[in-house]
Amino acid sequence: MKVLIVNNMAPFVWGGAEELAAHLQKNLIVAGHDAEILRIPFQWEPPAKIPSQMLMVRAFELSNVDHVIALKFPAYLIRHPRKTLWLVHQYRQAYDLLDQGLSNLPSNEFGNALQRVVQTADDESFLESRKIFSISEVTRQRLLQYNGADSIVLPPPINNKELFSPGTSGGYIFAGGRVNAMKRQHLLLEAMINSDKNVRLLIAGPPDTPADADRLTKLVSDNNLTDRVKLDLRFLPRKTYADYVNNSTAVACIPFNEDYGYVAIEAAAAAKPIIATSDSGGILSFAKHEVTGWVVDPNVDALASAMNTVFKNTERTREYGFAALQLMESQMNEWPQIVDRLVS
Repeated sequence: MKVLIVNNMAPFVWGGAEELAAHLQKNLIVAGHDAEILRIPFQWEPPAKIPSQMLMVRAFELSNVDHVIALKFPAYLIRHPRKTLWLVHQYRQAYDLLDQGLSNLPSNEFGNALQRVVQTADDESFLESRKIFSISEVTRQRLLQYNGADSIVLPPPINNKELFSPGTSGGYIFAGGRVNAMKRQHLLLEAMINSDKNVRLLIAGPPDTPADADRLTKLVSDNNLTDRVKLDLRFLPRKTYADYVNNSTAVACIPFNEDYGYVAIEAAAAAKPIIATSDSGGILSFAKHEVTGWVVDPNVDALASAMNTVFKNTERTREYGFAALQLMESQMNEWPQIVDRLVS
């Protein structure tokens, strides 16, 4: 079968959805299918340009394709008689982030109209899809709440599982992945100001914008944290990223209402306990308070306390890490089963 994976792309941005598409393609080929990825350019700023990009996707005419697997907005708007959604997330600025006051849509009549355009297009696309899978229960619930469409939860496996294994503790907390305001690495730095002096933090990953990087470097320099904080703000080779995880003492992952949380899964694969916040969404499938790590309120004092606790009882910290590994192994699907469900 000729299978086309349809995903978005923003120049020089690579994250979990891009990794997911690449590994899905690889495993479709292993299963005997022809598979390619169509990466559709999408820029969400300024919002006024979103409708024209939606129309571009709807206008695509696909030929020589037997089956489509679409991942994100607006990629999943593409038309095809055999379209399956494996939903990473919708355009959240038109849904839950709008409710939270975190949207880029303007608070005026135009913004309201744009929200309706997005939701109407989504509803139509969901109705014309043969099947809808969601990568997490968080994504499923959001889709059900805002669009009234149900889906089947199908979590993706960890990518490059062979790279992750329990390593020696390097005496630091690791926070990896894309750097932006939604991932809230800045809260970890603010917590470091009041944390114990033996607490060390490593933040590594590509900033979405220069302003995201500047915010972190300024927090480090202004608060004299250079001796306890390392910033490695770049796109990391997979092996480098895995080594950072494997040799950490714990992993901090505190995004707002994350859809899935690859960082937490990778931490669990390396038997590292997870620091998360009560509003971290899909991260909470793997972060269980005082079982696989620490789940605290999303504020500086609570985070500082959790970070201190990591180093106060290292035996308990190790126990939480191996509990995270056991939980991850009990929940993970394998690629052959996922491919079968997506192409059926």
